[in-house]
Amino acid sequence: MANLRPYALVDRRGDAMSTRASAAPVALRILSDPAYLCVVRAAAERFCLLAGFDAKMAQSIGLALDEALANVIKHGYSGHPNQPIHIDFQMRPASGYGAHPNGEPNELFICVRDYGRQVSASQIASRSLEDIRPGGLGVHIMRSVMDRVEYRKRGVAGMELRMTKRREEPSASPPAHPPVGGPVESTRQ
Repeated sequence: MANLRPYALVDRRGDAMSTRASAAPVALRILSDPAYLCVVRAAAERFCLLAGFDAKMAQSIGLALDEALANVIKHGYSGHPNQPIHIDFQMRPASGYGAHPNGEPNELFICVRDYGRQVSASQIASRSLEDIRPGGLGVHIMRSVMDRVEYRKRGVAGMELRMTKRREEPSASPPAHPPVGGPVESTRQ
């Protein structure tokens, strides 16, 4: 058997490919059935790993997307299965603060489009965190994980959710302060 790493990407000749995802978008089309949420979450997490996010952040982004889709199914489609949901994600160059100095794609862009009930973006809010009970924290999770979360009405039916997350670039410079608990050199005489 060939000596392949798990999830290794290879081209047609079998040569290893880059582990960074390209800026080309990935499009998923699912029905409003909760059974599909695990498929989308797994695809999003894998895409994030390929795009250079660490495993913890990839899982957090997957959770935020999972919550967004659960909200579409519950609120947009009132739990009715077999309704269309379109999910697109891609890496793109961030603009403004956080932009990569070479213009390389360093921001994840996720778009969720449904054709269900429309609501004003101002009506979409998380319940109070002091209200301790199951459910109702999806919007809070999305806003905690992602850098930007925007809702828009689209046409005569449905909503569009746009979420972005900048990828943190590893720092090449040493930390500004010495680690706590390490040896301290005194300059006193």
